[in-house]
Amino acid sequence: MATSPVAQSPLGIPKSRVRQLMAASIGNVVEWYDWYAYTFLAVYFSEQVFPKGSANSLVPLLSSFAVFAVGFFMRPLGGLLVGAFADRYGRKAAMTFTIVLMGAGSLLVGLTPTYAAVGLLAPVILTLARLIQGLSVGGEFAAATTFLVESAPPGRRGLYSSFQYVSTTIGQLLASGLAALLATSLIEADMNSWGWRIPFFVGALLSFVGLWIRKGADETSAVAEEIQRGEAERPKLFEFLKHHPRSAATIVGITIAGTVAYYTWTSFLPTYAQITVTFDKADSLQIGTISLVFFMILQPLLGMLSDRIGRRPMLITFGLGFLVLPVPLLGLLTQSYASLLVVQLVGMVFLGCFTSISAAVNSELFPTRVRAAGAGFPYSLTVALFGGTAPLIGTALQEAKNPGLFPWYMSALALISTLVYLFVLKETKDQPLR
Repeated sequence: MATSPVAQSPLGIPKSRVRQLMAASIGNVVEWYDWYAYTFLAVYFSEQVFPKGSANSLVPLLSSFAVFAVGFFMRPLGGLLVGAFADRYGRKAAMTFTIVLMGAGSLLVGLTPTYAAVGLLAPVILTLARLIQGLSVGGEFAAATTFLVESAPPGRRGLYSSFQYVSTTIGQLLASGLAALLATSLIEADMNSWGWRIPFFVGALLSFVGLWIRKGADETSAVAEEIQRGEAERPKLFEFLKHHPRSAATIVGITIAGTVAYYTWTSFLPTYAQITVTFDKADSLQIGTISLVFFMILQPLLGMLSDRIGRRPMLITFGLGFLVLPVPLLGLLTQSYASLLVVQLVGMVFLGCFTSISAAVNSELFPTRVRAAGAGFPYSLTVALFGGTAPLIGTALQEAKNPGLFPWYMSALALISTLVYLFVLKETKDQPLR
């Protein structure tokens, strides 16, 4: 029987698997805390940074979500460049770079001046900060997910993969929890004026904690070690696409439905409830926090289930769920506290079937030599095109008086991904990482 080395890497057993999980997770917590603080707080700072249209109060919010989408379009570049860096120089070096970059972006958001003070320079500074954060988040997924999966012992890649979204959710919880605390502690005028800045300063400080913890991690890529010793040739930037085009295309199909469902259910849904049924702001943040705790607990359970029954059954369950459920679920939203809570919890059960194994599936489709760039770029590109634009599309449809089209949009994308799960994706749980 095989012992428990890093099953796919000749580097041997890490000094501590707990440390490996913490190194990937703490950085991920910081990265995603910073990323989601923007979404949760957009309703407060939008009018401070963007001028209000004379006839439409949704203009500042639309503008802030447009900048949110712009940040997403840096993610493919981060997935490609930082992923290639991770393949050449190691996962650990890449993860150090991404967490420093995210801390800098968070600090810049917190320091963004108001439109009243500096005019157009305010949205320019905010956009620059989001571009920095987008580059970092795209690179973080490429490096940290491959690091997690390569650190897993045999038969546990699904479990280890789930910590990608466990840590992501912890970051979201910190962001939503702090936002909810501030929203209930401060009067709305103070929240709009200066309270929204506090979480971004906290994010910048947390990046230093993540940097310190990551210094103790062990490298997982034997190929990167060989490259540094001059024993292997460096992979070219688009080598993954040249030699593994089917795998890259498969990741796009896998991710289309998952990314829209994820960003809708975990971050945009409170805002969607606010703008469609005038749901209370503070209550929506509170419900979001409760739902995220539930979602986080699901991740390792579903990750372990995938190690037993496979990745495809999990993804098919997710795909069919979001093919059928968005229209009736979002149609249930009212001003009732229970309605939003039920909608979020039900959706998150099916969403967890995707998120808990996303890192494992993506990593299992590529060899070690190009794994970070191969998994990072097509995933981040798809997230940018579909996930990053979800809040913008939902808000724009509300402005156009057609909010009911948004759930149909989600179901159409779920159909595409479900066809990929059924007819394109092969089972990968028992395949060794090459």
